[in-house]
Amino acid sequence: MVSQIQPPTQPEVIYPDSDGQPVANNTIQFSWIVAIKQNIEWLFANDPNVFVAGDLFWYPVEGRNKIVNAPDVMVVLGRPKGVGVARRRHRLCYQQWKEEGIAPQVVFEILSPSNTQTEMDKKLLFYDRYGVEEYYIYDPDRNNLRGWLRSEDGLDVIPQMEDWVSPRLKVRFAPSPEGLQLYRPDGERFLSYTDISRNAEQERQRAELAEQTRRDAIPRLLQMDLSIEQIAQALGLSVEEVRTFAQE
Repeated sequence: MVSQIQPPTQPEVIYPDSDGQPVANNTIQFSWIVAIKQNIEWLFANDPNVFVAGDLFWYPVEGRNKIVNAPDVMVVLGRPKGVGVARRRHRLCYQQWKEEGIAPQVVFEILSPSNTQTEMDKKLLFYDRYGVEEYYIYDPDRNNLRGWLRSEDGLDVIPQMEDWVSPRLKVRFAPSPEGLQLYRPDGERFLSYTDISRNAEQERQRAELAEQTRRDAIPRLLQMDLSIEQIAQALGLSVEEVRTFAQE
């Protein structure tokens, strides 16, 4: 009897989704990252196949978990916003071979004082090597914007960033002495982090008011001899929620 020798099994490659480092080194860097990511998400809100992420690990090569970078903001056109059942499951990292081989086309980095030239040179080399089409670096402390655009030879410096329009995003960059401004294709200015925070707070207050209004309506509707099922349907609540609110 001849027994076959089974080939040794390859150990599973683990792709970490965190390095334990903070998303940003200071509040200025963080506010820029959030503002750019949020505004681009709003810009493509109606397109299900534009994925936008902040500080997400990107692995371009299968089996090589040491080849990784986490752009401050990256935009992938042609990939769904979510993955898995009903597109509701979030990505823990971006594994390019599972994404039809599509690399992020647009990447933003926001500098902080801790970033070194060597570090940024390595990032540029990484993005050049693995297919990024547009790469933008903004230094809020020095109010300095730089950009690179892919040509046949790789990423080339964009010589003039004033009023530059991203080929992929159609977003216009408008550096000024007061700071960088970005504009949507319709001419509307990107909201600042302060604007986003204020809008979020207003939305929270509106949601709380709407919730309280629905709760207050339940006793009145019960006095009108409506059933719990009818009230739930009228207010867009579950039967269990109406029962709970009615008992409070």
